Amino acid sequence: MTKEIMTYVDQIISENKVVVFSKSYCPYCDRTKELFQNSQINFTVLELDVIGNKIQEYLFQKTGQRTVPNIFINQEHIGGNSDLEALKNTGELARYLNK
Repeated sequence: MTKEIMTYVDQIISENKVVVFSKSYCPYCDRTKELFQNSQINFTVLELDVIGNKIQEYLFQKTGQRTVPNIFINQEHIGGNSDLEALKNTGELARYLNK
């Protein structure tokens, strides 16, 4: 793991309110992006199949989550699509977004 990758990922997370680490062919990633789009929530997407696996390796070190989507809101790791949908269904998503 290079320091450049760690710095890059941490900077993306700190500079953006909502970040989705995704893979372009992943149906759960598509559902996550659709949820944010339909809710008119601005978000940043990094497609890991395009930019490389080193970032996904670092995300695993950082979060313990190997799968995508890997979602951060206000620099807090939320989890994956099922975690995001649970937050939306319980009304907790708004609390995370309003921090």
